[in-house]
Amino acid sequence: MNILKKVLFVLFTFTISFSILGCGYKPSSYYAKEELSGNVFVNVLVDLEDPKNTVLVKDSINQILIQKLDSNLVTNEAVADVVMNLSVNSVKMQTLQYDRSGYNKLYKAVIRIKVSYFKKSENKRKSFDLEGEHDFSIDNGTTISDSQRFEAIKSASDKALEEFISKVAVSSHKK
Repeated sequence: MNILKKVLFVLFTFTISFSILGCGYKPSSYYAKEELSGNVFVNVLVDLEDPKNTVLVKDSINQILIQKLDSNLVTNEAVADVVMNLSVNSVKMQTLQYDRSGYNKLYKAVIRIKVSYFKKSENKRKSFDLEGEHDFSIDNGTTISDSQRFEAIKSASDKALEEFISKVAVSSHKK
């Protein structure tokens, strides 16, 4: 009986593998790599009221471009095939829960990021909005420290940029 289970498992695995490969399935990162191929220049518009958030977003997008899309980042816009512009539209802290004494206990950091890019070879420009959230708690009766705020915004921006690849992949099919 044990050998029958193993044979059925192997057959099932091969069937699933061949059906996925046979239908031409490609992950969204494949299409995003195609869309953002070549040299990429990233320009981040700095928010003068809160420049730390801008640095977080730039680091996160650079990490995605290098690690997940294998892009070649350049520091000169003139040699870039793709010019990407990012701006932090808003950063908000929302109170989600209070304790029995009326102190804020649970917060949500919400960040909205505007991303647009221009492909020089095809002379096409695309843009979309990303949003990320991160819930976090603080000790009773305390306020949000700078480090807690920084970490919450970093996590929220990472979550916002997680949808970056899929949005680029989907936008690459729109005419």
